[in-house]
Amino acid sequence: MEVSCSDYRSADLQVLLHHIYEYKKGLRSLVLHTMSTSQEELALDLLIRRKIPFHSVRVSSKKINIFFGEAASVKIVQSFGDVSLSRLSDEQDFILGIMLGYDRKQQCERYLHRIRKETSLAAV
Repeated sequence: MEVSCSDYRSADLQVLLHHIYEYKKGLRSLVLHTMSTSQEELALDLLIRRKIPFHSVRVSSKKINIFFGEAASVKIVQSFGDVSLSRLSDEQDFILGIMLGYDRKQQCERYLHRIRKETSLAAV
């Protein structure tokens, strides 16, 4: 696939390039990049050419989530399956948030809120 610089002018691909930069500089060990499916092939080709492990999940006919970064982190995301992020278990949601670098305290509070909500629904 022949690619020119003009192919990377879309906002989706510019943000992807920035995420790749942050990953390569060690600022992130796992990245979640959501983008239009119209440029999926270009995005995945870029990750392949740069030898960056990734896992892509179709969100809808127009959107895709691409997880990329350290191989072990990508394998963990793959183990969750191709489910919607909103359908992850409480534990999977917590693990993913921590791996993506979200604030630990907020992730702990989110997890506790989710399990309290689940417990109160089970009691009904």
